[in-house]
Amino acid sequence: MASSAPVDVLCMACEDSSCDFKPVKMQRRPVGPEDVLIDMKYCGVCHSDLHVAANHWAAGGMPTKYSCVPGHELAGVCIAVGEKVTKVKVGDHVGVGCMVDSCLECKECLAGNEQKCKKMVQTYNQEDRSGRAATYPQGGHTLGGYTSKFVVHEKFSIVIPKSYPLECAGPVLCSGVTMYEPMKVHGVTKDSHVGIVGLGGLGGMGIKLAKALGCKVSAITRSFAKEKMAKDLGADNVVASTDDESMLANEKSMDLIINTIPSGHNWGAYQGLLKKGGKQVLLGIHSGFAAAFVAAQIRKYSCSDCTVVSSAIGGIKTTEEVLALCAKNNIYPEVEVVPITKLSEVYTMLDAANDSGKRYVLDIEKTLTDEALTSYSAVPPTLGPNPSNLNPAGIFKDLTKILFCY
Repeated sequence: MASSAPVDVLCMACEDSSCDFKPVKMQRRPVGPEDVLIDMKYCGVCHSDLHVAANHWAAGGMPTKYSCVPGHELAGVCIAVGEKVTKVKVGDHVGVGCMVDSCLECKECLAGNEQKCKKMVQTYNQEDRSGRAATYPQGGHTLGGYTSKFVVHEKFSIVIPKSYPLECAGPVLCSGVTMYEPMKVHGVTKDSHVGIVGLGGLGGMGIKLAKALGCKVSAITRSFAKEKMAKDLGADNVVASTDDESMLANEKSMDLIINTIPSGHNWGAYQGLLKKGGKQVLLGIHSGFAAAFVAAQIRKYSCSDCTVVSSAIGGIKTTEEVLALCAKNNIYPEVEVVPITKLSEVYTMLDAANDSGKRYVLDIEKTLTDEALTSYSAVPPTLGPNPSNLNPAGIFKDLTKILFCY
């Protein structure tokens, strides 16, 4: 039932871009009439968590608000609901992905594309707009899933089948829908040839989903060193981007390329692999991603199409759809469950390059405990320079490439 009392929680929070996370006591808003209270079990660690915590996107107009509590791959058990809630009941397995509110009234929201709503509120690092993403005390910014409990409006909760492992569910709500959305938007079929650039946590999930949809799948990586990993994930073919012979052999063969590289890079190197009419979709938030978004707005008025586009997450319906697809076909992300004491190590690995292909998942239930408040000991992660190139100069350079070369 709804409550007037705030919810006491533990969070892993950092106070500046050094990402020196510590367990702290915080509070969340009282459970409202349409809210769901989740007792958190697991939360995945996304590369975006690192970018936000380290303030990598400030130059692109997205500065980080501290204290920062990242996490948008939440999975837990419902322990209370407001009196108007109909979607979730106590005892259900419940997750939350990358957003916790939108206006629910605009054209995009009504079409199931809440992620495109101008009033969309992300799971962390954004202010409430409607009351559905309210903080406690009011006027703060949203705090994500590195937390012992989470309060969410039922509209933005995702019911997880009890047969699906909770430790795997959170990453599906991020990496799963992020990979599935461009496949759905660009209409892949069993006759499609899909290329996946990068074999990190996103890329591995993309290979599995594309295979489940019946596509031919090529893993595109820097060398053949990860060929076995790619084949084990289900790839039909491996393309080494630094091998001229390999690139030439696969020239003009792909209908869709989904590029998962999270940092600034030469995405144009993959354009030659596309068939006529094919598209490369950039997922990593860097200068190319921003440039592709701007180019799409410009070309709306010129009646010409972009072959390089950007994509982020999907709406709630699409998220539920990809979770159902995974549950039906026994598709699981490659995960490694780690204690909160390993969070700095995970950030260091993600910053260096996630060569393991895993999604790291925090064991919230067992390790984010009252005991951790006094016993926690870890040094900050070792981070290199900001790799995003998300600044006006970088965006302009990539925008010029898209508009005049592709």
